[in-house]
Amino acid sequence: MSPCSIPDDNDRVRRVASFEELLATPFKDGVNALCWERNLAGDFGEVLGKLDLEGGINPLDEEILSTLDLSPEGKLALDAMLGDLERLSSLGLAPELNGVIGHTRDEDPGLLRTDVYSFHADRATAEADTWLCTYLGPSSEGLRNERALRHVDDPEKRLALLKDYGGGDDAGFRRYLADHCYDLHYAALPGAKVFSFGLGSLWRIAVDYPGCPVPPCIHRAPNSLPGDLPRLMLIA
Repeated sequence: MSPCSIPDDNDRVRRVASFEELLATPFKDGVNALCWERNLAGDFGEVLGKLDLEGGINPLDEEILSTLDLSPEGKLALDAMLGDLERLSSLGLAPELNGVIGHTRDEDPGLLRTDVYSFHADRATAEADTWLCTYLGPSSEGLRNERALRHVDDPEKRLALLKDYGGGDDAGFRRYLADHCYDLHYAALPGAKVFSFGLGSLWRIAVDYPGCPVPPCIHRAPNSLPGDLPRLMLIA
């Protein structure tokens, strides 16, 4: 398991010691990401080898996973994945286990790239969190809010967006930005320290919703390199 690489000066992230603490700890005082750092036992590569994955995101069916012929080490890995699925399902969430061979990229990003490889925040219309865990392959990455700039707050990019919108910098323009998710994407500032969510750790991160007490957590999918393993991951 690859550990999280959270910079010492990143006070936006708090480590917790259990699932119960992960669930009960509120987002406050600027903390917008909670990490239950774990070193999971088992052979996740064996689980991957038993799956017939295609390019893109492959939802992993729980019933099919339960029928895989695995060694004891493979079963330990699968039990960890299914245990997380059960934990989050018991909360009334809709968690998914996925096998990922490359996320979808914007074929024509236009004015701004808005795929998951871009630093972004998640948004909801009511109180919500995002839960993430990478079990195998490159892990998700995060960025401290103070080391990021929203693309729409960059004067040059905002001017280009205003030109595309064709109107003034008003409520209609803000709706245009939200409709295209332009207002959710960020650039890392020079010298920013990108941190890894690590393997095996279960994260709960803050989402942009009305009344959220903290800024949303900025994160992205990792840029996979040739030779990287496909990802086994959970998201809710």
